[in-house]
Amino acid sequence: MPHHQYVLTLSCPDRAGIVSAVSTFLFENGQNILDAQQYNDTESGHFFMRVVFNAAAKVIPLASLRTGFGVIAAKFTMGWHMRDRETRRKVMLLVSQSDHCLADILYRWRVGDLHMIPTAIVSNHPRETFSGFDFGDIPFYHFPVNKDTRRQQEAAITALIAQTHTDLVVLARYMQILSDEMSARLAGRCINIHHSFLPGFKGAKPYHQAFDRGVKLIGATAHYVTSALDEGPIIDQDVERISHRDTPADLVRKGRDIERRVLSRALHYHLDDRVILNGRKTVVFTD
Repeated sequence: MPHHQYVLTLSCPDRAGIVSAVSTFLFENGQNILDAQQYNDTESGHFFMRVVFNAAAKVIPLASLRTGFGVIAAKFTMGWHMRDRETRRKVMLLVSQSDHCLADILYRWRVGDLHMIPTAIVSNHPRETFSGFDFGDIPFYHFPVNKDTRRQQEAAITALIAQTHTDLVVLARYMQILSDEMSARLAGRCINIHHSFLPGFKGAKPYHQAFDRGVKLIGATAHYVTSALDEGPIIDQDVERISHRDTPADLVRKGRDIERRVLSRALHYHLDDRVILNGRKTVVFTD
């Protein structure tokens, strides 16, 4: 049996016959289902599905499978995507001075845990800020920014995204607020890590806010970027218990560990087609 795999994700208004139509199409086109996950959101009345499959009886080009499935998708009013799992998405990493998330992503990419192609590392701080880093062949770009140059800086980033054919932008502790125009342009393809357990403690210094409130749990949130600050659809979150003995510095230190693992996990879910948007929320089919 061929090992080449494809992944299909879809969402549509819920009705009878969706699973049957998908599985019948794959069977009639000589495909074998390797993994299937589905979810019916009874509140919104929408159905979500992720299917991994490969050729069982015959190899059919992906373009032909897409064309054939388009007929079924139209019948059920589906939003859908079908992709070759061997095709790696191109990812651009934006970072400011905190480098722990960047380091973690690059490590996981180098050991093969994150299936992607880094197109560039972009920072509003100079290359010397990351003097201990080995970026290898990944190009580094320094795009400084202030309130008077934000439009020009974002235009330069946008041009670089187009030039490198970047599929996904990751804000790996990039401490700049994207404009509404930039956020809209990157809708559904820009992931941010917020160093707080949203929706609480938004904005600057969330760990200090948490300390002032005497919280017993701290956390981090990875979400898609929208024009509403820190309110985009959430992909992943995690927490860690703390005590009255922890200082703000302790919270920052512990928070760094939460941030890096939450962002990398969210990035993995996106790269592996495990995230489907559901209005202001997401459906995440975990491993």
